[in-house]
Amino acid sequence: MSIEALIFDVDGTLADTEEAHRLAFNNAFERFRLGWKWNQDAYRELLKTTGGKERIAAYLASKTMSAAERKRLTELIPAIHAEKTKFYSAFVADGGLPLRPGIQRLIEEALAAGCRLAIASTTTAANVDALLTATLGPRGIEMFSVIACGDQVRAKKPAPDIYRLALQHLGVDADRAIAFEDSHNGLLAATGAGLRAVVTPTYWTEDHDFAGAAMVLPSLGDPQQPLEGEPGTLLQDQAWLGYPELVRRVCERPVCEVGALYAGAA
Repeated sequence: MSIEALIFDVDGTLADTEEAHRLAFNNAFERFRLGWKWNQDAYRELLKTTGGKERIAAYLASKTMSAAERKRLTELIPAIHAEKTKFYSAFVADGGLPLRPGIQRLIEEALAAGCRLAIASTTTAANVDALLTATLGPRGIEMFSVIACGDQVRAKKPAPDIYRLALQHLGVDADRAIAFEDSHNGLLAATGAGLRAVVTPTYWTEDHDFAGAAMVLPSLGDPQQPLEGEPGTLLQDQAWLGYPELVRRVCERPVCEVGALYAGAA
């Protein structure tokens, strides 16, 4: 079976962006004089809620306050999030967020093999554009045939909507595409859309349950940053995941049964 597309999550998968997001949230909270500050432990817990505006709402729901104050702050969420996005985009534009090891190499290998690329992310289009341009240059956005973002779907991850949207715009069946994720919610979204998924966790997600992933690696690896113990443990060809091995190994795996959790959802 041939693979026609690779579909990437963004935050944590293309780049380890979460610390920049955390700082951007805190800067926005300070700008609005909210008196909130998310430390790393708190933010790691908040990441269980996908979507920035949803994350603010979840935090707000945990706070004790009057009904009037809750209403006022709830109405402010879009403005707070927009301010946060400005701070985050500035961090990215300054070049402080490199791609994770192996990302650029693998997407270039895939494109050279005639495979198409797509994004399926809960983050905003502005955040995606900023990251791709800062890390891959002016052609970064053009390398991806489809960029599907969270605000384009009714339900965010772990629902499969964003992956289904990406597949629809690609015109590719799920069994001819591979997803790349870093979190449990992302894995559920990918498998729920019928995709096989490669997972590369980060500090923020390393304790998640990745049962059902086609492959779990600490990163994709590179010749300059080889994966410890490889080849021989998880990989066969070399100490980094190359496109030929990706296609060969992942296509050996059946689509995870966890996809049935969301298979009936429209």
